[in-house]
Amino acid sequence: MQKIIFTDATSTVSNKDRGLNYGDGFFTTAKVHNCEVEHWPLHCARLEECAARLGFDALDIAALTQAVNSYIQSVPLGVLKIVVTRGEGGRGYALPEQPQTTILLSQLAFPVHYEQQAQQGIKLAVSPIKLASQPLLAGLKTLNRLEQVMIKRAMDAQVCDDVLVCDYHNNVIEASAANIFAIHNGRVVSPQLQNCGIKGVYLQSLCDKLEIEFIDITLPELLQMDAVYLCNSLMAIVPVIAIADTGFDLTTSLKLLHGLLAKESAC
Repeated sequence: MQKIIFTDATSTVSNKDRGLNYGDGFFTTAKVHNCEVEHWPLHCARLEECAARLGFDALDIAALTQAVNSYIQSVPLGVLKIVVTRGEGGRGYALPEQPQTTILLSQLAFPVHYEQQAQQGIKLAVSPIKLASQPLLAGLKTLNRLEQVMIKRAMDAQVCDDVLVCDYHNNVIEASAANIFAIHNGRVVSPQLQNCGIKGVYLQSLCDKLEIEFIDITLPELLQMDAVYLCNSLMAIVPVIAIADTGFDLTTSLKLLHGLLAKESAC
């Protein structure tokens, strides 16, 4: 069973909902453009993978798609957030005998600063918060985001546009809410995400068209790259012009990026 809720000022969620009490759920965030969800099949695939790996009942994607299309039919530009929980019930952590999957749909304003960042680049600091390893949850966008909350809290004391986040083995993993990829001698590389981190929908869309190597990357190695970029479903691709005290030439980064996107278009 699945229940879809269109959130607004009057909608409510039960205080017994497992997503609220235990973070028992997952979500995806998508760009809406011209009343359509960009990369919708990939967002559906993400939701289905999360449901399968977390032991949820299979989602009714057809019903969800119909609800989403109705929900955004008058949205020229915006953000759609889909939150899925296991619903109410269960004693403590134990699963309910007959869970009712609850899906919350929310519309949000589109962040206007991404276009400027795509043209001017962004500066990164290195977060003092590191990501713990948990292969069972690696790659999934679960409702357990306390690490990211702590990362954002630490950013308040840092002078930067975003931060680079490493794991406890000092491997680069991601930014606060975006994936990282880099170009070095013509190779496109991105951090491995087998133990922590999230493989975003936009990065997956690039993987479907380009040869991206997922490797362990330390911070010193990342600083030696020809160009570094952040990407997610809302910002698309944004060049990095500095990581801590190391700068990257914006003109070179944009030139390499344009070549990369031209290759993508040719695929």
